[in-house]
Amino acid sequence: MKIIDRKNYFATVCEVYAMLSIGKILLEAFTHYKWGIDQMNFIFMFVVSLAATFVLSQHYRLDRFPLPLVILGQYLVILGAIMLFLWIYGHFGVLGKHAYRDMFLSFTIPYIILAGIYYMSLFREIKKANKILEELRTDNDEKKDD
Repeated sequence: MKIIDRKNYFATVCEVYAMLSIGKILLEAFTHYKWGIDQMNFIFMFVVSLAATFVLSQHYRLDRFPLPLVILGQYLVILGAIMLFLWIYGHFGVLGKHAYRDMFLSFTIPYIILAGIYYMSLFREIKKANKILEELRTDNDEKKDD
């Protein structure tokens, strides 16, 4: 059982909110037979969030490549998938005049901010882990000398 504390409170609230919102949208779709653009946009944002989080989480598999190249590649993979979806959707539905530009901006700005926060916290964790390792090595070296 997951214990809710100060460290995970906000993340837990976000998880609960997301699940309740998705549940509400799906319930409305099934009970009111209403599936509008708002519901589709909300579900699409959730799917994009899932995909972006998954792609970001795979950075450790790309350690052999320079980090700026990895970050750019991750961004382009997700953006490419979004634009491909938009292109496919354009064959079945009506797209707005500036749909590609709007989708580009709607994705790029939050992605840059959130990926930046993710990588900064990752670097902070790595720095902390390296410091702990160095302390352990120093302690181990001192014990060998005794």
